Amino acid sequence: MKIRFCENNKGKGKVIRRLEEEFPDLNIKIKGCVKQCGTCHDQPVAVVDKIKVTGKDGDDLYARILELIRKDAASK
Repeated sequence: MKIRFCENNKGKGKVIRRLEEEFPDLNIKIKGCVKQCGTCHDQPVAVVDKIKVTGKDGDDLYARILELIRKDAASK
């Protein structure tokens, strides 16, 4: 599973640390841009396997990414 964060998006640090601690095998990268500028400016955002995921705050974003990780694991 690929997870991409924009380097300019606020709140990504805590989310990335939690994901890396709990799921060390994930492919997580911070990119210069993930082409979600409008959303990226307003709220925490990540791109998970080419799907835009947003949250009200970092904790909400983490929870939404966690849902996708669990769905992916269940489908395997």
